[in-house]
Amino acid sequence: MVSDELRAEILMDALPYIQKYNNKIVVVKYGGNAMTSETLKDAVMADIVLLSLIGIKVVLVHGGGPEINEHLQKIGKESRFVDGLRYTDQETMDVVQMVLAGKVNKNLVAHLEKSGGKAIGLCGIDGSMLQAEKKASAVDLGFVGTVTNVDATPILNALDQGYIPVVSTIGIGTDKQTYNINADTAAAKIAATLQAENLILMSDIKGVLRDYTDENTLIPLVQVSEVPSLVKQGIISGGMIPKIECCVEAIRRGVKRSIIIDGRTPHSILIELLSKDGIGTMFS
Repeated sequence: MVSDELRAEILMDALPYIQKYNNKIVVVKYGGNAMTSETLKDAVMADIVLLSLIGIKVVLVHGGGPEINEHLQKIGKESRFVDGLRYTDQETMDVVQMVLAGKVNKNLVAHLEKSGGKAIGLCGIDGSMLQAEKKASAVDLGFVGTVTNVDATPILNALDQGYIPVVSTIGIGTDKQTYNINADTAAAKIAATLQAENLILMSDIKGVLRDYTDENTLIPLVQVSEVPSLVKQGIISGGMIPKIECCVEAIRRGVKRSIIIDGRTPHSILIELLSKDGIGTMFS
C-alpha cells in the first residue's frame, strides 16, 4: 500500500511538469497494443483525462488498423499492404471512413467521457481539416493520401471550449475524394500546425534501440542531426524509419519535442510528461 507521504511526494515531484505544460498543447498519436488491450486503453484514457483536468490541452489522433482488418474480413475483402501502407481502393476507402470516423472515433469519445473527460470526435473531412492529395508512389496505393495542408480551426475551437479533440485521419482532396492518411503522418502535421509543445507517438516497442534484440539498449535522446547516421548504421530501420521521419518533420516545423513511447506500458503518457526521466526516445 502506498503511504500518504509517498502520494504527496509523487504529486510534488510532478508539480514542475504540471506547471511547465499548463495551457500547452500536446498531440498524442494512439495506436498499437494500447488500442487493442482494454486494460491499456483504460490507462491511456485515464491519462488523457487527467492531463486535461490539470490544464494540459491534449489532442488525440488515432488509427484503427485492426478494426479495419476485421471489418474487411467480414465482407470477404482481403487486406493488402505495400511498404507498410494499406492499399485502398474505393470499397476499402468506404470501410476505412466508416470504421475510423464512426466506430473507432465514437468509441474513444465515449471512453474518455466515461473516464470523466469532456471529448468531441472530429474527422479530417470536418471543415476540410486534413487537406490531401493522392500519395506519389512507385506502386499504386489507391486512395492513400498525403496531407497538403492542415486547417486546425476545428481542433482549436474544441480546445477553447474545454474539449479533448479526438481526430480520425481521413483526408479530403480538392475534388472531394476522401483519402486514407497514415496516423503518424497526420499527427505530425497536426502537431506542427498547432505548434504543439510535444508530439507523442505510441508504439509497440520501447523506443529506438541500439540493439533491436535488447530492450535495455534504449537510446533516450536523439538529436535530429543524428538520425541519418543511425539509419546508415541500421539502428533505425524498417517500419521505424517512417515513424521517426514524422518525429523529425515535427521538430523541424516547430514542435518542441517528439517522443516515441511504449504503449504497452500502463500510464506511459503520464510517466513521459510528469516525471524527470520520462520514458521512450525523445527527439529534439
